[in-house]
Amino acid sequence: MMANQTGKLKQRIVALSLVSAFCFICLLTATAFAQERFRPHNNTVVLKTSIASQTKGNVAFKTLEAAWRQQPQDIQAATAYARAVFILGMNEGDLRWYGSAKAALLPWWQQTQLPAETLFIRGLVKQGFHEFHEGLRDIDLAIAQNPRKTEFWSWRFALNLLLSDLNSAAKDCEQIEVFAGPLEALQHRAVLYYRSGRSELAIQTLKQLQLSPAFSQIDSEWFQFQLGEAYRVAGQNDMALSVWRKQLSAMPQSHLIRLSLAELLNKQSLFEEAKKITDIENASDAILMQALLANKELKDRKELKLSKVIESRLATQALREESLIERPKLIYLIDYGKDYKAGLQLSIENWKIQQEPRDAILFVKAALLAQQPQAAGPVVSWAQQTNYTEPELIDWLGQLNEQLKRQGKTK
Repeated sequence: MMANQTGKLKQRIVALSLVSAFCFICLLTATAFAQERFRPHNNTVVLKTSIASQTKGNVAFKTLEAAWRQQPQDIQAATAYARAVFILGMNEGDLRWYGSAKAALLPWWQQTQLPAETLFIRGLVKQGFHEFHEGLRDIDLAIAQNPRKTEFWSWRFALNLLLSDLNSAAKDCEQIEVFAGPLEALQHRAVLYYRSGRSELAIQTLKQLQLSPAFSQIDSEWFQFQLGEAYRVAGQNDMALSVWRKQLSAMPQSHLIRLSLAELLNKQSLFEEAKKITDIENASDAILMQALLANKELKDRKELKLSKVIESRLATQALREESLIERPKLIYLIDYGKDYKAGLQLSIENWKIQQEPRDAILFVKAALLAQQPQAAGPVVSWAQQTNYTEPELIDWLGQLNEQLKRQGKTK
């Protein structure tokens, strides 16, 4: 999150299903490592890194890679390399880099008596593979060794949000205030507010941060994402679009902002603009899916080509026997309409692992379209538990209730 105690040289990762995620990780230099705060995961939860210079060809990255390859049994070299490739995977939305991070840490994968940094990075890699409870345990072990390291608490907060453990997330905010001060804690509380039915308070809190003398210490990408998301959850879509358009113009390399903007543009039927901003080289699966949705609505001939690319990527994942349930696949089955029943079954399995608002909407939508509204019962319970409010979810839950009533009358 921050290069110093308050936040300079920040980088984040956020959120899964993640995100997605729910924003952390270090600088790739030999002398400086940044603490980082969570951000929404590019595909699922919320986690992020704003290291635009972090690429495979980066000199610092090559140095870390070379050091690890020369001494793969050196735990410090392996940990530094695992951190670097984890960041790369977050930046590019490519799960294969998580595999590289795991490979680097494999000699210590089952051990618990490890340095705090290694436990922390292993926890991040595990959550990248949707082993959220296991990842949380590793982060707890790291905290037990070094409770003063803010990024440990920040990631713990992100995972607790993803698991809908709002009480624990609130306690994490208290610990963040103890070890990093009120400014850092307030940023996390703003996220907790809009994730628990208090989006207007979240907006107010974020605007309050903008007036703070220390505002320059807050990473702009992270802040503008959260502000836009708070507006979106509050139903102020025009404000959210304005915030994200401006941020994407200032930071066109941001996958998080581009994806968030594309999703909302498609939701608002602004398909031409969504098509334009998703027409990029080496698009992630998540960006590609938004491009496919836009082209479908525009009845563009490119839809067929994009659908074939998606099918090819999904087939490749199946050949690699990847068991992760990534949101782009759910969107393909449900939002794109490829197979509602398959989408519902996948949503049921996914909900057992993570409970994110976007997944909730997909789950309810699939249950309705597959004519199995009772299957979405877990989402109804989740919405009551978290008090999460978002216009689209409220609308789908209303439709769900009506369908359940109709079914009840016919029995």
